[in-house]
This record gives sequence, structure tokens and C-alpha cells, in this order.
Amino acid sequence: MHTFFWILIFFGTFSFMEFMAWFTHKYVMHGFLWSLHKDHHKKDHESWFERNDAFFIFYAVVSIVFFLLWKHTSFWAGLPIGLGIFVYGACYFMVHDIFIHQRFKLFRKANNWYAKGVRRAHKMHHKHIGKGDGECFGMLVVPFKYFKK
Repeated sequence: MHTFFWILIFFGTFSFMEFMAWFTHKYVMHGFLWSLHKDHHKKDHESWFERNDAFFIFYAVVSIVFFLLWKHTSFWAGLPIGLGIFVYGACYFMVHDIFIHQRFKLFRKANNWYAKGVRRAHKMHHKHIGKGDGECFGMLVVPFKYFKK
């Protein structure tokens, strides 16, 4: 039974992170921390790193805190929560930074219907470079209108 709850918490956390990605992007990145996110929409520097990368660091710290709670207290759910956040972050990095933005030149030839839909949706978001413009969505749940054959 313990394993069942562990798996449930892991997948629940992973799924919740999709909501957090949408919420953070819409209300924090395009809200009061636009100053950190705007260089992601309009690059104003020569560095490979972006101020926007601070959001990855924030969620990494949250994940680490749950690992530490698991390790140093009796909070057994800290491990599946920390792993759920970590795995979501790794998937987000793969899809957003590597696949879509090509920060590393990998997955360039992926051309199935899902890949095209994710690219199309992200391109529409980046068409707007202002703080209040552009629709926001998560990494895995992309509106169906972007998935055309």
C-alpha cells in the first residue's frame, strides 16, 4: 500500500507541476517578475544564460527542500514529491529549452503531430514580446487548436 501512495504522490506532483508551470508563467513571469522573464522573449544580451533561468533554479531549490525533508525527517512523501518536481523540471527542460529553443542542438528532426503542435503553440506565444501579451500554457497540455495534420 505504501508503494501505491508513493506512486500516486509522484504522478500527482508531476501533474500539479503542469498547473504550476502555467500559473507561474501567466501570473509571475508575465506579472511581477517580468524583469526576469522578458529576456526570454526578446534577447537583450550575448550570454547563453538568461535571467529567465532563475525560475529553473527556484524549482530546483523547492525539489531539494523536499529531498532534505525526506532525508532528515520522517516525512516519507518528501521523496516522491521531490522526484515529481525534479522529473517535471527535466521534462520541461528537454521540451522547452532543448527541443523548442534549441539551446542544445538535439531533436531537430522530430516532426510528428505532437512535436509540430508544441512548436506551433510556443511560436504563437513568442509572437508577442510584451508583458501582457501571449497566451500561456504548460508543457504537456497544449490547446488542441495547435495540433493540425
